[in-house]
Amino acid sequence: MTGPWSIPGAPDGGEARAPTAALLTMVLVIATAGLVYELVMAAVASYVLGDSVTQFSIVIGVYLSALGLGAYASRFVERRLALTFVDVELATALVGGLSAPALFFAFGFTGAFRLVLYSIVVTVGALVGLELPLLIRILERELSFKELIARALTFDYAGALVGSLAFSLLLVPHLGLVHTSIACGLLNGIVALASTWLLAGRTGTQRRSMARARVRAVLVLLVLLVFFFEGGRLRKVSESAMYPGPMLLAEQSPYQRIVVARRGAGFQLFLNGNLQFSSADEFRYHEALVHPAMAAAREHRRVLVGGGGDGLAVREILEWPGVQSVTLVDLDRRMTSLARHSPLLTGQNHRSFSDPRVHIVNADALVWFGTSRDKFDVVLLDFPDPTNYSLGKLYSRRFYKLAAARLASDGAMVVQSTSPMFARDAFWCVTHTLQSVGLSTLPYHVFVPSFGEWGYVLARHHAGPQPTRLPPAPLRYLDRDTLRALFDFPPDMSERPTRLNRLDNQALVAYYLGAWARWN
Repeated sequence: MTGPWSIPGAPDGGEARAPTAALLTMVLVIATAGLVYELVMAAVASYVLGDSVTQFSIVIGVYLSALGLGAYASRFVERRLALTFVDVELATALVGGLSAPALFFAFGFTGAFRLVLYSIVVTVGALVGLELPLLIRILERELSFKELIARALTFDYAGALVGSLAFSLLLVPHLGLVHTSIACGLLNGIVALASTWLLAGRTGTQRRSMARARVRAVLVLLVLLVFFFEGGRLRKVSESAMYPGPMLLAEQSPYQRIVVARRGAGFQLFLNGNLQFSSADEFRYHEALVHPAMAAAREHRRVLVGGGGDGLAVREILEWPGVQSVTLVDLDRRMTSLARHSPLLTGQNHRSFSDPRVHIVNADALVWFGTSRDKFDVVLLDFPDPTNYSLGKLYSRRFYKLAAARLASDGAMVVQSTSPMFARDAFWCVTHTLQSVGLSTLPYHVFVPSFGEWGYVLARHHAGPQPTRLPPAPLRYLDRDTLRALFDFPPDMSERPTRLNRLDNQALVAYYLGAWARWN
């Protein structure tokens, strides 16, 4: 329906005529923006606090409750519905649009991140909760109740679908979280500005009120445009407090925030704020990850790496003679591209991804391991720590069964397994989960200054001795004596019983987050 309808604009009863399609389009736009604000705030909380499931569930729960508060508060708006709607849109544009930069600043420069987070969540939720009831009351004089509810809710739910798809497929991959929230603020500002004409009313009082609201809308849009064009600088300033030194590289991929920051004479790589390696001591981690498994396998002609998108594990693999092919499966194409082309990373990984023996597959490891039928002499699983369920699945019994099926009968597999000291239950959970799929395990650990004591689990189809060989090229850390010592565990890191990590319980994520929360 595109015909005219009446808008009650002021207590004197003056009315204006406006197309229904325009107002229903507004419903679609504000629903889209409202859903994106919710996802942005949850994503920021997950980014800086970890545990995405917890952060998303709490933020979404609080946000939905705040929607109810806003909807209830709309009953107290008795007069000047159109003008109130415009001002609610402008407030939503400012608070929602600036939510992401405000949250990053709060995390970097205050100790009250959670207070700021939930204050913004409640404020934005209440404002968004006001929008639809006000529009419905504006529409109610022209449409029957049945038509009004059906059309308004249809466009509202359609907007939620548009917002959810746009957030994950378009906005965050191309704009990042800061620009995404500001862009949605601009949408609310545009709706407010358009409403000053569509809902202007017929009387002089109404028109003057809307003219003043129009000026406010233009000012809000100008403010948001300034923030949008300065968003890159805002993000750098807010993120700078999260890292040990100046950011040398910052990229937003569809899956994660990739940051390389200066650290003394070297640099560090962070994914979603979590340290992945420090150039000063990563050789300890990667030598310990790669060489015991390479030595334990009878052959190492074909090597499979899960994760390891920085190319550092592949660098160590290529030290062994007889390596004919290395297949690396990493989800994030942007990460592997940076490892291949960024001078910072290629200097560290010795251009390992440019070696013709290396084949990169950008795919979900759980899916790829399940569809591949190839066998490999060595399998290295170098995934990020299980900070959330999407990563925890890569340490699950289901995944280890798939990985074991890719391992040759006389081959060896290694799993980076977090810290046996700081996350002791998590470490032994990985070990027990590997054992549950029929693999024989040899846990070991190494001290990496940037991380502390770090753990790995060597796994084979059949029990075997501790590895003693090393590649012919000299290493920076490992020698025969050091290699032998890796497999000795002091009492404070010794084995204790744990649950298995399954897809349906994700016990490892709970162990990991609980342990690190105590240390942090």
